[in-house]
Amino acid sequence: MIDEKAFQRVAGRIDAYRREMIGLQIALTAVPAIAPENGGDGEAAKAEMLRAYLAQRHLGEIEVITAPDDRVSSGGRPNLILRRPGDDAVRHTWIISHLDIVPPGEAGLWDADPYRAYVRDGRLYGRGTVDNQQDLVASLFAFRACHEEGAPTSRAPGLIFVADEETASRYGLDYLLRHPRNPIRRTDLICVPDSGNETGDLIEVAEKSILWVRFRTLGKQCHGSKPHLGKNAFLAASHLTVRLHSLLPQRFPASDPLFDPPESTFEPTRKDANVPNVNTIPGEDNFYMDCRILPRYELESVKAAMNETARVVEHELGVTIEIVPVQEVQAPPATDSDAPIVLALQEAIAAVYGVQAEPRGIGAGTVAAYLRQRDYPAAVWCRTTPMAHQPNEFCLIDDMVGNAKVFAHLFLQE
Repeated sequence: MIDEKAFQRVAGRIDAYRREMIGLQIALTAVPAIAPENGGDGEAAKAEMLRAYLAQRHLGEIEVITAPDDRVSSGGRPNLILRRPGDDAVRHTWIISHLDIVPPGEAGLWDADPYRAYVRDGRLYGRGTVDNQQDLVASLFAFRACHEEGAPTSRAPGLIFVADEETASRYGLDYLLRHPRNPIRRTDLICVPDSGNETGDLIEVAEKSILWVRFRTLGKQCHGSKPHLGKNAFLAASHLTVRLHSLLPQRFPASDPLFDPPESTFEPTRKDANVPNVNTIPGEDNFYMDCRILPRYELESVKAAMNETARVVEHELGVTIEIVPVQEVQAPPATDSDAPIVLALQEAIAAVYGVQAEPRGIGAGTVAAYLRQRDYPAAVWCRTTPMAHQPNEFCLIDDMVGNAKVFAHLFLQE
């Protein structure tokens, strides 16, 4: 239950912030925060801009917990925490969003510079506008509205802006949860607004396991006119790709209606360049698979099946195949469907959007997995467009404003 009059005052204040929310989105988009794995320099510049923005408005106490990383020029990956001044509450409501983005990809697929956000037809375009700036900004203005309205909160509101969500969270939430100054408690309400749907009726309480794998095939390079003198690594890798794509769904066939799609998926994705010219048989080839696996299966069993198939291809085609996991996250137990955060979200979503949200599972990975691994009852929710990681990424401005009201409703929960 909440104080309805207080919520209406806060919601009205959020409506009045609309132009300022757009302005902050545009400013954030202009400061890329890309992991070194993806050719970037990390989140330091964006985090500093956001820290200065918060400090200038005296919204609360700001703490920065930086994970050391000598691959970036700043030497670290900052994680920001915002709390009310002098806050020593035992119970918090946390909204956890992330600072980093993915690269824009092929520039020709964008209608404009991906780092110069612009508004058109109620949409805000630019890289990062929906993933995850929409809800980073929404949570910030929900916090600000409650603060400036002096709204009563029995649970102290708090915001966490983490690094490294797009590349495994080793320097982000995973680092923060292992840090001595980790502020999150298992009695807190924890919402991670990093996955959702267009109606807002999906509350994510479970995720599939994630296994990203690199397959390095080593053969023997030779001239294209004399393939018998070499071992075609590309050809062998192609055989392996097709066999894995056929075999793995047969070996791990279970279905779970909690998820969409309900089965495990095993998809070849990235392919690295091999030889630069057409008339050379490649002696090395690298490709990758993105596997999203139902929690009932252990990742070790999936890797074992991959190894068995690779050994067969090695024997048949005379090559050597190395299998290297790039990322692997064994899915933790689901958050209970009747956990306090799920019930609070259902009430908030109904109040703002008039829809009945239901707890379900997803195939994508979010930082909530790191919370659930440590028995924090986290829920993932946002109302969003399916534009994350795409060219001409955009968020609906109405979703940004509406989600801010949902987060404010959470902050006002008894």
